[in-house]
Amino acid sequence: MNRIKEILTEQGRTQTWLAAKINRSYVVTTNYVNNKTQPSLTILYKIASVLKVDVRELLVSTHGKH
Repeated sequence: MNRIKEILTEQGRTQTWLAAKINRSYVVTTNYVNNKTQPSLTILYKIASVLKVDVRELLVSTHGKH
């Protein structure tokens, strides 16, 4: 699971904007944002760079979950 949607909302950015920045189609990006598919680590790092956040901020913590 990822927090891309939350961070886009916090920054006032759109999925269309993100798709253009990471050079992926809107459909692929929407699937990432809605957690239907997960980006590769390479793409996740690219998204973090574009959004200017630490890559860990894009991930849902599993600490303490069984």
